[in-house]
Amino acid sequence: MGRVIAIVSGKGGVGKTTITAELGIALAKRNQKVCVIDADVAMANLSLLLNMQGSPITLHDVLLGESNVQDAIYDGPQGLKLIPSGLSLENFRRVDPERLAGIVESISNQFDFVLLDCPAGIEKGVLAAIASADEVLLVTMPTSPAIADVLKAKITAQRLNVKVIGVIVNFVRQEKGEIKFDDIQKLLELPIFGLVPYDPEIRRTFMYEKLAPLMIREPGSPAAVAIQKTAAKLAGLPVKIDEGKKQGFFSRLFGIFRRKKKSDETVIAGKNAKIDSKKNARSVR
Repeated sequence: MGRVIAIVSGKGGVGKTTITAELGIALAKRNQKVCVIDADVAMANLSLLLNMQGSPITLHDVLLGESNVQDAIYDGPQGLKLIPSGLSLENFRRVDPERLAGIVESISNQFDFVLLDCPAGIEKGVLAAIASADEVLLVTMPTSPAIADVLKAKITAQRLNVKVIGVIVNFVRQEKGEIKFDDIQKLLELPIFGLVPYDPEIRRTFMYEKLAPLMIREPGSPAAVAIQKTAAKLAGLPVKIDEGKKQGFFSRLFGIFRRKKKSDETVIAGKNAKIDSKKNARSVR
């Protein structure tokens, strides 16, 4: 049976869903069988981050008993599997989150890891998602409000008798005013599982017409490298960083020459066009 881990933040806007998606891909790249489940049945976003929108069967259908869970499992990047949540408000009002535990249990033996992207807050849907897991991994930012909220999430998980294994600190800028890492560990009484720096590449990911996870598009970026280290730690594997395809010295050199040649050709073409234009003007006269 695989490890079922609920990714919980308490507070929205700390990058929990992005961490879930990127961590899932990082584990899959390490030959782990991974399924990520969008357990946020009200505000589903996981399929958007993975560029897997428009799935005909979703977790809504499974929770309503209208579809089999196997029909809601879709192939994602790097062999990752996804169970998306639905966007229908009507179905959201009808679903019973309490059924999630049975659904998760029925597929857990198919995977090494099942990651649950939980809703923000500590409402009914969050409680059901946490109760469906064997472990909880918290995501926060190094700010007082985020730490206060994630502390509530930790206490909630403990009251549900679910083991909290650690915390990922996201959007680290190492600026004045951020809570120090040692203080975060003391306040939460938990180990820091990963430190993910603020990375402009994550924001750029959302600007592309066709969304692509950071772990696919820029695996060598600071945030992606940090998440890869977290994935290796989670799986108990050696840290091997995938930085994507890098050009060698000669490839870069020839690339420069090719660009220079193209630029020179453009300049020459422009000069020739001007000369031809002048000749034509004289002939008209």
